Amino acid sequence: MSTSLLLISTEAGVRTITINRPDKLNALNSATLDALHQAFGEAAGDDAVRVIVLTGAGEKAFVAGADISEMNTLSAVQGRDFSLRGQRMMRFVEKMPKPVIAAINGFALGGGLELAMCCHLRIAADNAKLGQPEINLGLIPGFGGSQRLLRLAGRAATLEMCLTGAPITAERARELGVVNRVVPAAELAAETGKLAASLANAAPLALRAMLDCIHIGGECGIEEGLEYESAQFGLMFSTEDMREGTGAFLEKRKPVFQGR
Repeated sequence: MSTSLLLISTEAGVRTITINRPDKLNALNSATLDALHQAFGEAAGDDAVRVIVLTGAGEKAFVAGADISEMNTLSAVQGRDFSLRGQRMMRFVEKMPKPVIAAINGFALGGGLELAMCCHLRIAADNAKLGQPEINLGLIPGFGGSQRLLRLAGRAATLEMCLTGAPITAERARELGVVNRVVPAAELAAETGKLAASLANAAPLALRAMLDCIHIGGECGIEEGLEYESAQFGLMFSTEDMREGTGAFLEKRKPVFQGR
């Protein structure tokens, strides 16, 4: 399953979505944002999909940014609409009920870093460069970069990256908490595949509840977060997966989760 803008495949519960504009360094235009939104919506509703991997075509870029040739012609109202379009898609990804892994190959700049940050986990090739260079275009981040980077890397690092526009290395991004892991570029696909396979074999309902708890907890007070966690914890006791997991532990065997 693929389109001119995206390459989409599914194997062993892992759906891989590849942004397919290598001649444009996979830059995000309106059509690509819409295609991504649709692709993630389909993945969310497909019971055969347990994990999603997002990456970019070619070796140069995950996503080098938003499409400047399209932005250059926008009015103020159109610019705001373009921002909201990207934010809606990325918010949808952030709230996905299934884990989303960004495999960052090459440049993740501007909208590319914003897209990576809305994913749940990020693995970067050691030659990747990440940044929010919008200041160099007389712009600011428009797809949530100022907000998600602040939450991941803290105020000082966010101010430096956004005010200077200078990119950082993958290793520096790991130190700041922007990416989870850094691996040799030649091993990115394999290492991402291992992580995705591990998550695909985990209990789907528990994964969903865990994603919900962490998402809700990051946006509310501690008391509300604890209450939500207890409610989700209790709900797990109504699932067949919980009985399978605890039973397998007691029987000293590997559990087989069905998502029920």
